[in-house]
Amino acid sequence: MLVTSKEMLEIARDNKYAVPAINTQGGNYDIIWSICRAAEELKSPIILAHYVATGAYSGQDFFVNVAKWCANKVSVPVAIHLDHGSSFEICMDGLRDGCTSIMIDGSELPVEQNAALTQRVVDVCKCFGVPVEAEIGELLRLDALGETVENKNVVDPKDVKRFLELCSPDSLAIGIGNAHGYYKGEPDIRLDVLEKVREFTNIPLVLHGCTGMKEDIIKKSIELGVAKINFGTHIRFKYVEHYAKALAEETNGHSFKISQRANDLLTEDIKDIIRLSGSENKA
Repeated sequence: MLVTSKEMLEIARDNKYAVPAINTQGGNYDIIWSICRAAEELKSPIILAHYVATGAYSGQDFFVNVAKWCANKVSVPVAIHLDHGSSFEICMDGLRDGCTSIMIDGSELPVEQNAALTQRVVDVCKCFGVPVEAEIGELLRLDALGETVENKNVVDPKDVKRFLELCSPDSLAIGIGNAHGYYKGEPDIRLDVLEKVREFTNIPLVLHGCTGMKEDIIKKSIELGVAKINFGTHIRFKYVEHYAKALAEETNGHSFKISQRANDLLTEDIKDIIRLSGSENKA
């Protein structure tokens, strides 16, 4: 059932669980359908996330159409999310293509410029009933070995407060030492920043870079108001692993059997993420 992310995140925040947002690798049917299957079987709301760079091969409109088809095959709430839209134009493309949740990522900009860009996107998306996620405090970027390739500071809660005085997104991702990619060692996740932000806002918060993060840290962040947790790296590596296993087992060259096997295995991985988020039986 295709919906926007607004209500599902507000309900999750109020009831102390999170909705998983899974990166779909640009419209890969095996991945999208495994996400929807897992959500349906565990009765969980779910978010199908799309990052523009991963859709370079198939195209963003392809992703949206596959996601819509899959979403309408299940009874649980499913949102189609443009992740890390880096410009107003990219966000508008996502809106036109049919995304039901838009993220504008102006985190590289100074607070005032980030807020102005965010509000510009909010003003348009609001006309179409589509919620907007913003980000402040740019995430660390890690290479394949988990080494930091861009060193960004943990966000200052005062900057978050100033940001929210200048714009009105529906949800907010904040940098608390989290990163995209596999962590090398144990990341220093600053839950105290979440606590301080919670003192002045009740906006649903978003935790990016959950792959490799300790489960107790994720659970504590949910208690502090994180209503959306993002997984990308873990899922894409597990999919390739499962596909390789299925490829080795399939001797008759039936690609659909390879895809089905990979889908079956990945569905179980996504069920684990749903259970971690606490969203099982919340649909």
